[in-house]
Amino acid sequence: MNSTVIFLKNLFFLLITALPPSLFAQEGQTGNWLMYFGTNKISDQFSIHTEVQYRNHTVVPNEIEQLLLRTGINFHFTHKAFATAGYAHISSYVFESPQKAPEATEHRIWQQFILNNKIGRVKFEHRYRIEQRWINGDYRNRFRYRLMLFIPLNKDQIEPGSLFLGLYDEIFVNDRAAFFDRNRGYAALGYQIDKATGVQIGMLHQQVSSFGKWYLQFALVFNPDFRKKSR
Repeated sequence: MNSTVIFLKNLFFLLITALPPSLFAQEGQTGNWLMYFGTNKISDQFSIHTEVQYRNHTVVPNEIEQLLLRTGINFHFTHKAFATAGYAHISSYVFESPQKAPEATEHRIWQQFILNNKIGRVKFEHRYRIEQRWINGDYRNRFRYRLMLFIPLNKDQIEPGSLFLGLYDEIFVNDRAAFFDRNRGYAALGYQIDKATGVQIGMLHQQVSSFGKWYLQFALVFNPDFRKKSR
């Protein structure tokens, strides 16, 4: 067993054992998100975005809250800026619902612009996103802004073998009378396994109106390059 696998197993064990036992069964305390993200270059300017998020009401991932499937096409202006247009399908479930089908189904068209910059060792990522949402046939718009920081810990930049901190805050607003939709704050420890693969393990707090909830998060980022290599 290599050192990367040992490190991830130890980190998972520490995070789980640090949580109080009362959080493992109560819907209102802590949930769990298991996530996959991929950005796969198909040419110098275009790449494919793929994303799966399996969200749970409870910290043990056996009580589904949402299943989010998202894809899109990225256009890269430079290595620091790109735009995306895509589609997402989201199924939402009520806690301990007796029915197996989702209580709400959302079809979503989305567009975003991401801009990166660095100050010293810290990478800043600005994400601006617009969503057109059809939830059980009801149409609405939503606007999001996320500022994320990537801070390398054991190297000058994030590269294979790097440990890093990932921190972000994201605000969501609607085009309706209930202007504020939600806010998410996130902090995680990440490890860059190789050029294409990284993992993050952390906590997210989501505030929706007067209700807030914590989520334990596990993310796999896998970005293999699909461009044809010249011989």
